[in-house]
Amino acid sequence: MAEKSESPPFQNPFGAMARAFQMPHPATQAMSYWVDSWQRTVLFWDILRERGNVYLEHEREGKPPVLVFDYEIIADAREFERPANYALARIKPLPDHPTDPEKRPFVVIDPRAGHGPGIGGSKIDSEIGIALRAGHPCYFVMFFPEPVPGQTIASVARAEAVFLEEVNARHPNAEGKPFVIGNCQGGWALMLLAAAAPHLVGPVLLAGSPISYWAGLEGKNPMRYTGGLLGGSWLSSLASDLGNGKFDGAHLVSNFEQLDPANTYWTKLYNLYANVDTEAPRFLDFERWWGGHFLLNREEMDWIVQNLFVGNKLSSGELRSPDGSLTIDLRNIRSPIVVFASWGDNITPPQQALNWIPDLYETDVELIAQEQVIVYCLHERIGHLGIFVSSKVAGRETSELVSALDLIDTLPPGLYEAIIEDTRPDMPNLALIEGRYLIRFEPRKIADILALDDGRRDEEPFQVVKRVAEINQSLYDLFVSPWVKATSNETTAKWLRVTNPDRMQRYLLSDLNPAMWTVKSLAQMVRAQRITVDADNPYTRIERAASNRIERTLDAFRDNRDAWCESVFKAIYDSPWVAASVGMTGGADPRHAPKAAAALREEFARLKVAEIRSHIDQGTPFDGWVRLLIWQGMEEKVIDERPFNLIRRLGKEQPPGQRRTLAELKDAIKQQMFVLLIDEEKALAALPKLIPEVKQRGKAIELARRVASAKGPLSASREARFRRLEEILGLGAGKRRAAND
Repeated sequence: MAEKSESPPFQNPFGAMARAFQMPHPATQAMSYWVDSWQRTVLFWDILRERGNVYLEHEREGKPPVLVFDYEIIADAREFERPANYALARIKPLPDHPTDPEKRPFVVIDPRAGHGPGIGGSKIDSEIGIALRAGHPCYFVMFFPEPVPGQTIASVARAEAVFLEEVNARHPNAEGKPFVIGNCQGGWALMLLAAAAPHLVGPVLLAGSPISYWAGLEGKNPMRYTGGLLGGSWLSSLASDLGNGKFDGAHLVSNFEQLDPANTYWTKLYNLYANVDTEAPRFLDFERWWGGHFLLNREEMDWIVQNLFVGNKLSSGELRSPDGSLTIDLRNIRSPIVVFASWGDNITPPQQALNWIPDLYETDVELIAQEQVIVYCLHERIGHLGIFVSSKVAGRETSELVSALDLIDTLPPGLYEAIIEDTRPDMPNLALIEGRYLIRFEPRKIADILALDDGRRDEEPFQVVKRVAEINQSLYDLFVSPWVKATSNETTAKWLRVTNPDRMQRYLLSDLNPAMWTVKSLAQMVRAQRITVDADNPYTRIERAASNRIERTLDAFRDNRDAWCESVFKAIYDSPWVAASVGMTGGADPRHAPKAAAALREEFARLKVAEIRSHIDQGTPFDGWVRLLIWQGMEEKVIDERPFNLIRRLGKEQPPGQRRTLAELKDAIKQQMFVLLIDEEKALAALPKLIPEVKQRGKAIELARRVASAKGPLSASREARFRRLEEILGLGAGKRRAAND
């Protein structure tokens, strides 16, 4: 049998033609660009065909989570007494990173906001990936496409509480309660759970999570005006009734897309077209999640829209538990709360992520008296989805917050901003820094949160929106809903879902459409004879310039539309005539607690102070050491990871019977911080009682000096503080030498 001859390498016919006829160079460039553009067009439509096929395959598989990690379901809430379409999955460890069952477990709650679950673990460099590589056991709260009949937010909340009980039961010897991450809408679900069952959770992370829904900057953040312009929550109820009692998540996705029409209708698709040879995998992976629309029961959607989006009851203290049995008070949360937001987020701006703090706490003293630790981290430009899908964010902000988790858990009560910076060769004690970044926590005040806003006067019209929404909802439920329900059934609901534009484009641009078979064949030919154009081709530059012009035009349309919406909103809901017509004559701001509640909080603070005063001269030598360590650093205030990491190392050097747990360290820091805040002078005068032996005092000063020096040489003021501590403890020059012998 004769050997098969090798095919000659493919040659550009247009280049040969140009050489044969000695065509002008611009003509050659035009031909090259034309061929490249035509081939990119074919490949572009073929990738959209693949997107449709991916969508169909995902549907046939039951729309599983888009996780890149192996997992097993260990609890299915569809089998609970009060069922919900949720399940708890255990993420299997990575082959080269075994998990330590005694490390604090991680639990990730993804948003159920139209899409399916898995975005928090859709990449190796993700929230779950970071935790797995650090050796933490990981769990994931997932959900299924169809809600269980009769499912409510109450049944979902109960299911999530059972999941956390299961996680705690699996790790009885863990170094702390589970660290729970709530992404976007998963954040408010996490806050509900942490307030109702604070004993189940450790530190919580709210990643791009809206909690204060009326907040934002004037001239920006137009999404908050949508509820008022649509007349309240009745439209979501109508969509649910048309869906035979189920709300189609595709409507929520469409709302998100309309926020940035340039990206939706041009930039995202042009980026695929311009980089068609390399962009397909990333595009298809994202679209698999973005196009996986899930459903909610009307009862769930009504509760969310009426109580949160329009009612804003979560941070105002008006929200009751989904079953109505108790009032949800976010002050009940006992664990540290970490908030990660971004100035580039057009869905959850920093004001919506943070303004619940001044809503809950009128003063800094009140926040500290509640023993609350709140840390926030602000990114300069990352978009909403980038907060939990960007590899850069995962490798920097997420990784640093995870590595500093134990430090966060031991911070004294108060408000802090997390600042992350690159390490430098000249930084003192680089060996005490984990990773390539240094994270530090700078104390902040309630006033600093308010300074991120442009004032809160712009939130007042939303009180009128809330009242109008209640009236319109009552009218709809009474006069319209019965008729819509009578004319809807599962057949009409499925037809509406199938013909939704987001779904229809995926059906039409898939192998279900015979016209796309030709595109597939052409794409195979193009890939076999692909010719790319030079990057400096002038026609390519013209193409990019035209794309930029289209993008700017769509951005201008968006800006004008948003400005018009804001003007109309203010004209309607800022009018005293409209307020009066719905029975509102001004007055009470729902953010401020009633006098009775304020009086109770003041009494609580008074009793707390009295309790702390009674313990000023009581405690162990360890308590005394923590007290003097905190006092000598109070002037500097900034806390970073180096002293804490040194404390952990020193603790491991102690004999087994003398080692302190993280919980003991946390309790001591909290108690001694309170003592110093209540009466600093008495607290210092009591140190000799807490550390009675001279040798203990000398060792305490020595260890405190080592910890204080972890960030670098001590300043003159801190040296003066150590000298004062030595005087209080009776450690003169001679006695200090004796104590150290």
